[in-house]
Amino acid sequence: MTVLEAFASQQLKSEVPQFNVGDTVKVHQRIVEGTRERTQLFEGTVIAKKNGGISETFTVRRVSFGVGTEKTFPLHSPNVQKVEVVRHGKVRRAKLYYLRDRVGKSAKVKEKI
Repeated sequence: MTVLEAFASQQLKSEVPQFNVGDTVKVHQRIVEGTRERTQLFEGTVIAKKNGGISETFTVRRVSFGVGTEKTFPLHSPNVQKVEVVRHGKVRRAKLYYLRDRVGKSAKVKEKI
């Protein structure tokens, strides 16, 4: 194992939440403003998961006030404090980029029962 791989394995989170594409999640993100620090929630649908290991990322999409917003979070970042799964979605795709073109009820993902 090289030095880079050893360093990356130390930085991995021990408890990684189990969620998939299509799930609705709440991401607790640490925000630093000057000397103050706070936690901000971002709730939406996971539309993509990429890579693996230390560089694993996931993209969350939500629509607020008619404007679609997407954020990409590194899974093993110390700024991502917690990921809560609100509901599991029933999807047949690995990437849900088609939701960007949908509006209203057609942009919903069915819930897995």
